[in-house]
Amino acid sequence: MNKPGRLYEAYIFDLDGTIYLGESLLPTVEYTLTNLRSLGKRTIFLSNNPTHTREDYAQKLNRLGLPTPVEDVINSSAVMVHLLKKHLPDARLFVVGEESLRRELSAAGFELTDEAQHVDVVIASFDRTFAYWKLQVAFDAIRAGARFFATNADRYCPVPGGGEPDAAAMIAAIEACTNTKVEAVVGKPSHYMAEAVLDLLCIQAKDCLMTGDRLETDVLLGLNSGMSAALALTGATDESALKDSSIKPTYILHRLAELIPKAD
Repeated sequence: MNKPGRLYEAYIFDLDGTIYLGESLLPTVEYTLTNLRSLGKRTIFLSNNPTHTREDYAQKLNRLGLPTPVEDVINSSAVMVHLLKKHLPDARLFVVGEESLRRELSAAGFELTDEAQHVDVVIASFDRTFAYWKLQVAFDAIRAGARFFATNADRYCPVPGGGEPDAAAMIAAIEACTNTKVEAVVGKPSHYMAEAVLDLLCIQAKDCLMTGDRLETDVLLGLNSGMSAALALTGATDESALKDSSIKPTYILHRLAELIPKAD
């Protein structure tokens, strides 16, 4: 398998399925991050999962033995806040999502409403509280002219022992009944997420390596933005799926330590 033969200035990591699974770090993760940091390399973390805040993710990484400031974590809800503040600062929102996302949007100053006639933007997200009434409000709001955005379009979220249906299912339900395609998805592999990463790093894309366990999100974000991209075969993607995909990563890793040149 093709492995990095060089070091990059910055390393960007997916979380679920790449750094950890559930409450456990994946093999060689601590070794890899410790070595990269000791060499003066930037390490930041991305997640499409909006069910936890950036603070939550930073606390988890610290708890698992990877000291990380909240500023070095970017999640899809933070990118959604940035997009809305830039383009629709006064928008009233209906959120098909969980309480953590609702709190982040509310804390950013947005009014949340479930009265369809007052909704300017419907936000679809990972939602384990999804119910028919939410679909009805989204349906009524979009048919009345509301715009339709989503935090991410992952099909499922990996968890120990399997996975949970993710935001793609919510998007599909809303698209099916409204006959309206989602206008913007801000998570990986979108240019919105890539811009947030590069703005944080202030490093050219060619000097960055994106690593994750999904071809259609992590690897595609890296390749589309001019970064190198490593697929970690530690989560959602196996070698069979890789062989069948038209998305070809720069590197393929069986464990994260292979990011360190000549590591065994």
